[in-house]
Amino acid sequence: MISFASERGLGQDLATHLLNAEQNELVELAYVRGAVADDLHGAFAEWEVQAKALTKCKNYLYSMSINPDPAQDRLSRDQYMDYIKRVEVKLGLENQPCAAVFHIKNGREHCHVVWSKIDVEKEKAVHLAFDHDKLMAVTRQFAKDHSLNLPQGYYKKGGNSKEQMTLYQKEQERITGIPHDELVRQITDAWRGSDNAKAFVQALADKGFILAQGKRPYVVVDFYGNVNALPRLIDDKRVRTKDIRAFLEKSYPSESLPTVLEARKLIGDHRKSIEADFRKEQRDEQMSLLKRSQALRRKDVEKDAGRLKVKHDLEQTMLLQRQKEARIDLRWQCFRILKERKCQRQKADQPSLTRFLGQLTGVKFIRDKLQERQDRKLLTAYREERKQLLKTQKLERGDLNQKHSNAMFDTRRKLKTLDQIEKREIKTLEQGITREARVAQRGGKPHMPKLKLDMAPRGMPFPASPRANNNKAKTLENEFIQARDHKTRDIDLAEEFGRAASGGDDSARGSTDSGQIKPKRNPDIVRHRLTRSRDNEAEHER
Repeated sequence: MISFASERGLGQDLATHLLNAEQNELVELAYVRGAVADDLHGAFAEWEVQAKALTKCKNYLYSMSINPDPAQDRLSRDQYMDYIKRVEVKLGLENQPCAAVFHIKNGREHCHVVWSKIDVEKEKAVHLAFDHDKLMAVTRQFAKDHSLNLPQGYYKKGGNSKEQMTLYQKEQERITGIPHDELVRQITDAWRGSDNAKAFVQALADKGFILAQGKRPYVVVDFYGNVNALPRLIDDKRVRTKDIRAFLEKSYPSESLPTVLEARKLIGDHRKSIEADFRKEQRDEQMSLLKRSQALRRKDVEKDAGRLKVKHDLEQTMLLQRQKEARIDLRWQCFRILKERKCQRQKADQPSLTRFLGQLTGVKFIRDKLQERQDRKLLTAYREERKQLLKTQKLERGDLNQKHSNAMFDTRRKLKTLDQIEKREIKTLEQGITREARVAQRGGKPHMPKLKLDMAPRGMPFPASPRANNNKAKTLENEFIQARDHKTRDIDLAEEFGRAASGGDDSARGSTDSGQIKPKRNPDIVRHRLTRSRDNEAEHER
């Protein structure tokens, strides 16, 4: 059994990877502990918020994979849980939020466990010191208790760190279909079988690699565009980075090499031209099956979202209806009072002696003014009450919308999560189809296709040094154009690459010990610049 663990961030990407059904025959979310959400994306989002709010920890997750040996007895769930519990106690994670996912891939069952490192009560991240050594100790004791055999690296000093691969290397294997160990062996053989730099570069090209410059002085870009540091691909502890530089810098100085982008562009068009469509019908069938399984998985979530939307629409319609009835009742209540007053006034205003005396003395005029004032007060009170009612109803609608939004949040988040998982599954399927096409194109052989220079675009196949002679560059350009268009002869990669890197004749470069260009400097210009930087006024007078 082998366990591998690392601290990491980007919880949403990790959740999408763990739920990718295209890479695994079975994906089972065993449990989620210490989170409100019951799914990985929601739980990891909660833990990320805790990390940002309480600490400055960026790698807030601790992810571990448990890989049993398929040649031995299959581990039971109780054994998995026993191992997880031992790791938690050993690393001090027993009270931390946790999630576990089981995968079956190529008939092999394995488990992924992810802990949150954030201790909410103490508002700090759990410090994991010497976690690799502690995992090794737990694994050895677990294997002893359950009568399991372990690789020999577990019993050696320093553990089995050399046997582990990085995520980038695993991704390269998925893209190319070539094991990383095989690439290391090929590059190591090329290094050991070359007695000079030109022979080594030619051997790299024969194996499908281009020497380039990246973040490190010397990197190699393979036929499929993957980048690796050259020292990491040479399996020889005696070879150091300084040894590689000393071996290559005279014939191939780093500034004369193509950049990673230039090297990828150099081989990209050629790769696309030779990679024919591989079983297009089979690809369409696989994509159709994937879309069908994704639709079935999405069906339940969309059905829940549809039911929830119908319920919310009904509640909103009923609320609007009640609010409309309340406004109508308020208006009719005001109009009823006005109508009653009007009827009373009409009865009191019938022709009589009292009415005549009122008109004569002016009492009627005063009474009419008082009645108008009462009506205005009633209308003003109605408008104010209606204004308050509208304000209250607006708040009620806002509260209902917020309630609906909160109820739909989880469903929308799950749909968004499904979108991410589906994109990842489609990408994985495309990678698998591309890998099959590449393996078929290579005839099943675990090596890169040999690079040829007739794939180079118009111009030099490799960027010349900035100090290279222009006439020599034009000559090389014409030679490569002729080789590409007419294919009159084969071009030796090491020779032409060396000529492009060195640039110019010995006479054009001048006599130097290293054979590199050393441009002459004008002492007047240098003195002029130094003087100007010291005293601008004196420079102006001069």
